[in-house]
Amino acid sequence: MPSSEIRESVADAPSGTAPARGASRGGRDGAAPGTGESPLARKRRARRIHRVLAERYPDAHCELDFSTPLELLVATVLSAQSTDRRVNAATPALFARYPSAQAYAGATRADLEELIRPTGFFRAKADTLVKLGDALVTRFGGEVPRRLAELVTLPGVGRKTANVVLGNAFGVPGIAVDTHVGRLSRRLGLSRHDDPVKVEADLAELFERRDWTMLSHRLIFHGRRTCHARRPACGACPVARWCPAFGVGETDPVAAARLVTTEGRR
Repeated sequence: MPSSEIRESVADAPSGTAPARGASRGGRDGAAPGTGESPLARKRRARRIHRVLAERYPDAHCELDFSTPLELLVATVLSAQSTDRRVNAATPALFARYPSAQAYAGATRADLEELIRPTGFFRAKADTLVKLGDALVTRFGGEVPRRLAELVTLPGVGRKTANVVLGNAFGVPGIAVDTHVGRLSRRLGLSRHDDPVKVEADLAELFERRDWTMLSHRLIFHGRRTCHARRPACGACPVARWCPAFGVGETDPVAAARLVTTEGRR
């Protein structure tokens, strides 16, 4: 498998709460594709949603374990088609064995594959990590670059991975559009697009740049804990009153509360 295939990888609203004003149900993934909502109204609603999510998830953060930009870059590459829990279980031994870009560039493929096997697609990922290490050494002196335009030229690195690294390793605001961010953006009527690049652009227009990194974390936390893909806990959602997709999931507050998790997995 080529490396390109493993890239980006209790409510305050009562049961029966109506969708946001001007919104209609029935779009893709519960989104409202054409609502008549003005750009200003959408921006105000979006920022209200973000404020409420900040209150619900005050500890939102990157759930991949890392201590250096290189470790975060590697962990994010490994997270494609995997879970943060599996990646975090595999990376301590991996990071100890390969502490630098030079180490990845010169890695023995079989040893590298064995260490990352639990993350899935380990052969393709091992190939990507070796190429990534080589690119960092030959083009960036072994250091992870701090610019998005440079990061996305690296093997296995798309905009999502680049924004994760920029926002969490370097403090440069970035919107990382993973499956959760994309799904919630459509459900909340913040974007009508499936293309992550277009979703990123839509969100960038709605939110202050300084909020981009934490917005991504809060949407991911909400998507993993409450607004699940298959059965969202609508009746236990703190932003239900501003959501045009309210009702695509469980609306009874008691039943919905049982769907909410304190961690990002059920």
